[in-house]
Amino acid sequence: MPEVQILIGGRKFSVACQDGEEDYLHSAAKMLDDEAQVLSDQIGRMPESRMLLMAGLLLADKTAAVEDKIRTVETRLAETEAELARLRDTPAPPPERIEVPVVPEAVTDTLAELAARAEALAAAIEEKTAG
Repeated sequence: MPEVQILIGGRKFSVACQDGEEDYLHSAAKMLDDEAQVLSDQIGRMPESRMLLMAGLLLADKTAAVEDKIRTVETRLAETEAELARLRDTPAPPPERIEVPVVPEAVTDTLAELAARAEALAAAIEEKTAG
């Protein structure tokens, strides 16, 4: 079991850990040291046990805040998944039926007149090209 030297709040500690966990231990110690440094900058020198306690409490507070955010995200995710499942289970609405009203007679007459003019023009063009 390896023994690792860590530095927290300017103080050295020897800590044993499992093989392969040295990097994790150094990372955790760095987090604790960062909090201890904040305390040292704000309060000044304090007994080792108090410094470790306060730094641990600061980390616990940050961890609790992160866990609260995770729970909030998990809750929103669950709500969104439930809404998605509800929408998937809801049958599609029937297609909307649109009825076109009867075309007014004036429009029909105008279209018939335009068609007659087009036919007359086509006949005139045929006569000129044929004759």
